[in-house]
This record gives sequence, C-alpha cells and structure tokens, in this order.
Amino acid sequence: MVNKKISIIIPMRNEEKYIENCLNSIFSSDYPLDLIEILIINSMSNDDSVNIVQKYIEKHDFVFLYHNPQIYTPFAFNLGVTKATGDYIFIISAHCQYAKNYFSTLVKYAIKLKADSVGAISKTEVLNKNSKSNSIKEVLSHRLGVGNSYFRIGTDKIMEVDAISGCYDKKVFEKLGFYNEKLIRNQDIELNKRIKNSGGKLFLIPFTSYAYYARENFRDLAKNNFDNGKWNILTAYYTKTLNSLSWRHFVPLLFLLSLILPLLLAVVSLKFAYLSLFSLFSYLALVIIISLTLKKKSNSFFYLVSSFSTLHFSYGFGSLVGVFSIIKKYIKGDK
Repeated sequence: MVNKKISIIIPMRNEEKYIENCLNSIFSSDYPLDLIEILIINSMSNDDSVNIVQKYIEKHDFVFLYHNPQIYTPFAFNLGVTKATGDYIFIISAHCQYAKNYFSTLVKYAIKLKADSVGAISKTEVLNKNSKSNSIKEVLSHRLGVGNSYFRIGTDKIMEVDAISGCYDKKVFEKLGFYNEKLIRNQDIELNKRIKNSGGKLFLIPFTSYAYYARENFRDLAKNNFDNGKWNILTAYYTKTLNSLSWRHFVPLLFLLSLILPLLLAVVSLKFAYLSLFSLFSYLALVIIISLTLKKKSNSFFYLVSSFSTLHFSYGFGSLVGVFSIIKKYIKGDK
C-alpha cells in the first residue's frame, strides 16, 4: 500500500456536464482520502460548474477551489502546481472518469520505476450515445484517427514513452520549472520533452485506465482539432524546435498541402490537378475501407467517414493557419 500524499489538479472551464462525474470517480478510488488533496482551478466559468464544486468543498476539507483569471490551461496548471503539497502531482481532466485503481497504480509504478512521470490508458467514451457520437468515438480510438498514440490505442505491457500525462513526481517541477505559458496547447508535451532531454523517464502503465469523454458533434470535433493543429505549428515556433512534437502531428498538414499545392501549380499546367485528385481519391478510398471495417450497429458508415474527414481536414487547416500566423509574425518583426 502506497503512503504518499497526492495532489490532484483539475483545470475547469464550463464543465457542468462533466465535473461531477470526474470528482465522484476520485472519491470512489481506492486511494486513501486522507492522502489526497483536490485542487480545482476555475478559469472564469460562466455555467454551473462552480456551484457544483462548492457542494464538495462544503463536505470535504481537502477540496480547494482557485480562480485563474488568465483563463488558459498552462496558467491553470501552474497555479495548481504552486498550491500543491503532495509528493506526486496528478494533472487530470474534468472530461474524464478514473478507474478505481488509477491513482494507486500510477503512484505504485512511479515509485517502482523511479519515473519522473507515468500515465495510463485512455479509453474514449461519449456521454450521450447515438450513431453520430459512437462514430466519433470509434475514430478517436483508431490509428487512422490518432496515429501511434499507445495511450489511446492501448498496449498490454509497460512502455517507456516520449510523452505522457498523468502522475508527476513533484521534484520534476522543482528541477525543470513549470509549464510554458506561451503554449495554449501542447504545454504537457513540451514539459515531457524537457523531462526526456534532462535524462528523465516517462512510462505508460497498462494496468489501469480512465475514460475520456469526447466531443459528440462535428462542430466541436472540428474546433478542437483545428486548435490542436494550429498549436502544433505554434509550439514549434515558440519552443524553437520540432523535438517537442512527433511526425504524426504534421501528417494532416502534409495531406492538405498535397491537395492545395498541385491546384496552385495547375495555373501553369492542368496536369498538376491530377496530383490533387489522386491524393484526394486515395485518402477517400482509405477512409471508406477503414469505415467499412469499423461499421457496427451502434455507429454509422456515413458518420464514420464524416468523422475521419472532419478530424483530418480541421487539423490540417489548423496547422495551415498556424503557418500563416508565424509568417505574419515575421513580417511584423515579432520574433
């Protein structure tokens, strides 16, 4: 039985649909409650999130609420880390529910492996199940949707990885500093790279898991992945290196460029347009074949194809906007 105090940091902005389930999963865990503190960082929520949290604060003296006027995630993370008093710090999402053994298992293996950070398998779920949301769930659990992210597609053995988010030894922050507040997204990936570059160890632990509740409509899916794609490019810009990202982060941009650049060159010769058509039809053929293999009673072939397309195109357009944002910064002399 582990006897380390843990600090659980939960950034929160308008999470009234999810925060209660998240907190209940913590209270249902097998980790001793007298060794837990829960730090909820509210980023200017304007729904009922704060009122829900207040009910827990009234009942439990180890639940704390702090306010993040800067709104963005890295500021919330850093505020939580500065307030944390635990030996191990968990960075978790209000969009998730955690297995009963999640906290105890990660602390156990963090100690056993002398790891700087350990994380668990993420199982994509949806709050409201229908053919559209179930199709989105399938896509966000498939290699064509998320690449080789083992924490999403799963593994049956402990793996040393380049990036993971979950449980951190508090000494990491004392040694390497806090999250990069310039990064609205990918601040966890950038921290992981600093850990690896300093000789630290990150591990994926397959013996526990958490459920991540995904976006359930194409608009929210597109917005989330547009921002992800944009911040992949901006992360490289602000950190002055590509080392904080993997090749898979740039595949949607390369695919989009394979459609756009030949069309631009078609002004010189219409033959270039065939390259765009070849790229598009090859992509659609792959998506159709994969969608046919994934089709079940609970989802829809049409929604599967739409989910893959929404994910990839919004991600790619986000990256393209990121590129133009950087060009604009250089033109303005903002380096």
